Amino acid sequence: MNEEEQEKRLTEEADLQTEEKQNSSEEETEETKTVSGYALKFDEPSKDLGGFVEVITPEALKEVDFSNCFLLYDHDYSKPLASVKSDTLKLEVDDIGLHFEATLNDTTYAKDVYENVSKGVVDAMSFGFELGIDSFDKDEEGTVTRSVKNIKNVPEISVVTLPAYDSANVQVNKRSYNEFMKKQKGANKMEKTLIDNQNTEVRNYENYIRSKGEVRDVTTENAAAVVPEEVIGEVFDLKRSDYNLAQYATVKNVSNGQGTYPVATNQEAILATKEELAEIEDIDADMFANVEYKVETRAGKIALSNEVVEDSEVNIVQEVKEQLTKLVDNTDNKHIINVLKDFPKKSVSTLDGLKEINNVTLDPALDKTAILNQSGFNHLDTLKDSDGRYILQPDVTAPSGKSLFGLPVVLVSDKLFANPKQGTYPMIVGDIAQSVFVARRNQVTTQWEKFDFYSQGLAAIIRNDYKKIDDEASVYVEFTPVNEGNSGE
Repeated sequence: MNEEEQEKRLTEEADLQTEEKQNSSEEETEETKTVSGYALKFDEPSKDLGGFVEVITPEALKEVDFSNCFLLYDHDYSKPLASVKSDTLKLEVDDIGLHFEATLNDTTYAKDVYENVSKGVVDAMSFGFELGIDSFDKDEEGTVTRSVKNIKNVPEISVVTLPAYDSANVQVNKRSYNEFMKKQKGANKMEKTLIDNQNTEVRNYENYIRSKGEVRDVTTENAAAVVPEEVIGEVFDLKRSDYNLAQYATVKNVSNGQGTYPVATNQEAILATKEELAEIEDIDADMFANVEYKVETRAGKIALSNEVVEDSEVNIVQEVKEQLTKLVDNTDNKHIINVLKDFPKKSVSTLDGLKEINNVTLDPALDKTAILNQSGFNHLDTLKDSDGRYILQPDVTAPSGKSLFGLPVVLVSDKLFANPKQGTYPMIVGDIAQSVFVARRNQVTTQWEKFDFYSQGLAAIIRNDYKKIDDEASVYVEFTPVNEGNSGE
């Protein structure tokens, strides 16, 4: 990542804490020093970053791979304190933000950091990131707010001894901000006229009412006053299933449009017996396979007249951007389901047949999940075993709140995962992360002016590919029940 692409931000109230732990063993007692807190917090406005303030949304970290993240001292890579790779840095995204816990290495500067944090001398963090998607909004008071909605990468978080909004801790790429301000200047030229006309229309209508029709400086049709149209101050969003199956798959940001993803394939190979001084034999197995990917561009656009944008009480542009984001999720869902339906198919008619898939067909080491559509979920949710217990059991850790034979259930809509025929319910049982690879090259939303049409264009573009990883990691099930009153005996 180029230095120009990386931005840095300060987290002043990082809730830093220290703890000294003792790890005892038969040989020795080892003391470890830990520091914990928040590298960043969601939805907390920053200070002025040069004409705008900024908030980081809870969705911004959903696609970040933290496997190469470091904890640094003052952004200095020559002074690492901990890392995810070495298992000394633990990162967790919770409702507040990005929480970290680090076991510090035994260096002079690490000891200094520990002492400064423990005594409250240092209480701030900073973090470096590569921006994915952002947007700008301007409120009635003129405050411009930047919303960071997607972050591509977080290579480092830093304990900072100079907790200030200076060039060391706050670097901002202002290209998208400058584009936003250019559009604002163009819109502001017409703003005063539009507002004056709107206020005049309302005042004239009030005068017409108060004078009982004597003052008629108001638009009329057939001698009747034209009532100014009511503007509804919200967008009504039809309720639909809101989920993204990519969260269960293996998603990697790739740097090229095509390539291969290495996968360890043979987990059953053994080491051969070796006689004394004999040559070591080659492993008799193909240890790795390459999943080939080639990203495709998928996109959609929508045009909004500037009249709609200007006359709307809500930020209609922002609403459209959010709807475009949902289209990205829908695209992920469709292609991931299509990949999963291409796995080996098993047709079963009893619950014991479903148990056999879980117990025998799939490797016990897999982290298995059951994906059901609405119809299949409803059918199983009404079934009881021979002891009168419901087949689907409550499970607070499962996305749907239910589990099937101990497997967490993910519920999707019938529209996404349709029944193959009447009375047959489709299911996916398996380890989705071991089954589906999503190669994500790029994902952007863009906006442009169409001056000839006095309108704005908005578009969402993704460059992804969706591939199968391990043909034995999942099973596509078509369940056609024959006995509903028992466990399938």
